[in-house]
Amino acid sequence: MKSFFSIFFTVLFFSIGFSQTNNDSIKNNDLKLAGLPYYSYGKGLGITSADSLFKLNIRFRMQNRVTYIQEEDLDNRYEAQIRRLRLRLDGYVWDPKFLYVIQLSFAPGDVGQVHEGDNINIIRDAVFYYRPNKHWNFLFGQTKLPGNRQRVNSSGALQLTDRTINNARFTIDRDFGFQAYYINEKEKSFSYTVKTAVSTGEGRNWTKTSDDGVALTGKIEIMPFGAFKNNGMYFEGDLAREQSPKLMLSGAFQQNNNAIRTRGQLGDELFESRTLRSYFLDAILKYKGWAFMSAYMQRDAKDLVTYNPENITEYNYVYAGKGMDYQLSYVFKNDFELTGRFSNQFVDEEIKPFTPDLKQYSLGVTKYIREHAFKLQAELTFDEKEYYAGNVQNNWYLRLQLEIGI
Repeated sequence: MKSFFSIFFTVLFFSIGFSQTNNDSIKNNDLKLAGLPYYSYGKGLGITSADSLFKLNIRFRMQNRVTYIQEEDLDNRYEAQIRRLRLRLDGYVWDPKFLYVIQLSFAPGDVGQVHEGDNINIIRDAVFYYRPNKHWNFLFGQTKLPGNRQRVNSSGALQLTDRTINNARFTIDRDFGFQAYYINEKEKSFSYTVKTAVSTGEGRNWTKTSDDGVALTGKIEIMPFGAFKNNGMYFEGDLAREQSPKLMLSGAFQQNNNAIRTRGQLGDELFESRTLRSYFLDAILKYKGWAFMSAYMQRDAKDLVTYNPENITEYNYVYAGKGMDYQLSYVFKNDFELTGRFSNQFVDEEIKPFTPDLKQYSLGVTKYIREHAFKLQAELTFDEKEYYAGNVQNNWYLRLQLEIGI
């Protein structure tokens, strides 16, 4: 951790010095960053002090769903649940350059099962932003890392009811640390952003163990035809109906040193630490209601399987492998949307005896009542699992979901 703090204070010192020499006005104080659940229309309920030295914005959102599930060798069943229930507070203190984001989660699927000795995962985001000008952002605290695009997008801004199987296995998710972003966005000409992070590597609300290994993350996003309308790179589907083609290409890499969980910031504990490397490529194209997304994700490490030294029959393994996602949609003028998605996932040869390769096909229909903040969704998804022994298992589910928020 010594190296983490030395990097943090060095960059913080630089950022303060930079802001004193470059005082560009900040005309739009919205956080167009990983911590933002919504985009420009969603302002929430705001409170500003009489002296304008303090601002508090309150937002909430919930997802209620019912799912009918058919799995081979199991009885058919249905599940009804509050999938997500979030409360978000954000604003600034003293000066609009000093911002904060707090996001809490309360649904069982968000908090997860509580085990003895574990922390309750209510806190999702608790992060301080220092924004010296329109280009630079410096973050300190717990929030999403600059990883794959679908993870950076809020779960409230998805076209289907959940993210892909590859995101579930290969994402790098939230972590505690320091991040620095350089944003250079223009409406009609070449734009780009560069994002970096130094974080603990163990994920959100982790206090069970500590080590001197940190996770190093870097990402670059390129928009050759200019920035998307209404921050369209932060939500799925072309709800803004771009009148000229908008394209984003991005690549990210993370090295998580001495990771102690099966998926880096997520998963069960390994019996021995491993250094994980994650790779992400994303593409988004939007034009006149059409939207196409594609993503490549990969994780690798050495000696994936770890064993309990006190009982060799107990083991756990790094979930390593690669996968691709493809997603195509069209928004009709009556605000109905059709979405199709295909994903494939191939696990590393070393862990094939323990977990299957996957394919997933999804078809969704969405009715946007108030864009992503208030929508009805229906989704049919078919899974194909191919096991090491050669047998194939086919499963499917049908889901209805209501999303509402401010």
